[in-house]
Amino acid sequence: MSGLLVVGSLQAAPAQVPNDNIEQRRVLRQNEAATSATTNCTVQWSCVEEKLTGKCIEYHNDQWFEFTPRTSGRYFVNIEGQKCRDTRGVQLVVLTGQPCEPATYRVLSCTSLGSQDDVFVTLDSLRAGQPYLLDVDGYLKDFCQFTLTVSDKPRGLPALTPPQVASVASSTSRLVSLRWTLPDSLGAPREFRVLRREAAAFRATAVAVVPVQRTTYGATSPEYTWTDTLTAPGRYLYQVITDADEGQPPAIVQQQWYAYSLPLPQSDKAKIQAAAEAAKRTAKTQQTWERRSHRARIKRLAGQRH
Repeated sequence: MSGLLVVGSLQAAPAQVPNDNIEQRRVLRQNEAATSATTNCTVQWSCVEEKLTGKCIEYHNDQWFEFTPRTSGRYFVNIEGQKCRDTRGVQLVVLTGQPCEPATYRVLSCTSLGSQDDVFVTLDSLRAGQPYLLDVDGYLKDFCQFTLTVSDKPRGLPALTPPQVASVASSTSRLVSLRWTLPDSLGAPREFRVLRREAAAFRATAVAVVPVQRTTYGATSPEYTWTDTLTAPGRYLYQVITDADEGQPPAIVQQQWYAYSLPLPQSDKAKIQAAAEAAKRTAKTQQTWERRSHRARIKRLAGQRH
């Protein structure tokens, strides 16, 4: 029978966990919380296949779990209580297949969390009686602790890879304006939560609640805006999340980075401008010298021909 496998990472565990070995994978029951750690865990390279996950995760210290649903349907892998030395948190791969036979694997979900927030990974259309493997992995020497639960109810934030922070240009404005839309597919949530996390922070903080507006006809308004005022320079990730509604799990409707830097003092601006002008003069002098040298060389060559 094919199975689904989960690997995890934890921090500051006193010894290597038994399910570091896939043959000793930990069997989970629905809504059973499993607390673990990645300290001293290793990678069974014969039991993983990097071609299946690509750059989604980095294998360093994985551990294995198995879950078999009693009824078919949607389930959620809740990852909570992360405590890691680094900010990035754990990584999760969910798959089916024979344990330690990568040729039989089929990846259902691959998630690199990027923070230590409480998050959930949605698994749709799981089949009753079908074993699923979960592989939780931590980053190198990250020493993570965490709690993992497979449940019919989500807890935390949706696990969604944020945009690249390196692509964000810095701004001297402390005002951050967020704009987002409410898709019809998300039903009619009551409100949005706005979360903010500085790039070096382990967890996000809720900074605002924005109620869902309704038109005079009772329909939900599709367009929303909200403005934040930053008090310190830094790179900040903003996420706008709906609340759960009538069985609909929370959803991220907007996420973006914003880089705020203090404006340069006038004295520094003058120095930078002077340096730029000096560089222009140097470049112009160099170009003039190169042109003169070129003309002189052409003249010498012409004289040699005669």
